[in-house]
Amino acid sequence: MVLAPVLADCAAPDEAAMTCTRFGTHEQMTATLMFGLSRPDGRPVTDDDWAGFLARSVTPRFPDGLSILAAHGQWRDRTSGLVTGEESRLVQIVTEPTPEVAARLAAIRAEYRARFDQQSVGLVITPGCASF
Repeated sequence: MVLAPVLADCAAPDEAAMTCTRFGTHEQMTATLMFGLSRPDGRPVTDDDWAGFLARSVTPRFPDGLSILAAHGQWRDRTSGLVTGEESRLVQIVTEPTPEVAARLAAIRAEYRARFDQQSVGLVITPGCASF
């Protein structure tokens, strides 16, 4: 799996671990997933579609919590080369950077691409410190 080595590289050096401890936090990562809400044929991913996907595919894999933000995304279509804008959702998940997390994120992305005919689902991994 391509994502597992990337997550392994997110591990912070000892200095960062000491910084986390100093602030009463521990090493974590934030995974930001970017979901477009338009299908290639122009039909939208409806609010009901999105809520169902979130309930069946995302929340069970990250039941400890996540944040959802409404956004307007812009991207270049791989087929036409045209720059397109669309409504989208960003899902931010703060969690430990484990191989299991990599597998769960990959499964979410694959399911969304297949279910809603998407070329991609963006993923940004940011290492850091967190406490809840």
